[in-house]
Amino acid sequence: MLEYNEITLRKYIIFENEPYEVLASHVFRKQQRKPVNATKLRSLLNGRIVEYSFHQNEKVEEADITNKNIKYMYNNRGEYWFSEENDPSKRFKLDEVLLGDKTKFLKPNSLVEAMVFDDQIVGVKLPIKVELKVTEAAPGVKGDTAKGGMKVVTVETGATVSAPLFINEGDVLRINTDTGEYVERVL
Repeated sequence: MLEYNEITLRKYIIFENEPYEVLASHVFRKQQRKPVNATKLRSLLNGRIVEYSFHQNEKVEEADITNKNIKYMYNNRGEYWFSEENDPSKRFKLDEVLLGDKTKFLKPNSLVEAMVFDDQIVGVKLPIKVELKVTEAAPGVKGDTAKGGMKVVTVETGATVSAPLFINEGDVLRINTDTGEYVERVL
């Protein structure tokens, strides 16, 4: 059981009989009152976001979430198909709502980490950094630093990323999947 002040960022808790991820947490005290923990929670089952203040006398159970590797195969009409890591014949689909905006960095045959709660996949974690090839890049104009020396490029998954002017079509970029930002050029 977690005390009210132990409910912090990136923890998984059971709230209203469902697993939730803590997106934000702030313990504070208003004037002479008892301290509270104002949190922002995201349901792992349906993606619903809830704001709730845990009081000093409240405790919550930590969600028992296990991780396993799965392989991304392809997507078709909003359905994302995966398979077991070592057995491609065991295929299953995950809904786009469950995956969120991380889908723009999914590359076929890449391994991702599935979060499992009660034998049900409730979320997917991508590696923090992925390497993607640039498919479209407008030519960088020398001296064009009015936009901070950046331009928008399209990578092989269809995602658009802001990158420096020297990036060309065919370059491989390392991209942070949490922020969606360019990190460095690999090749």
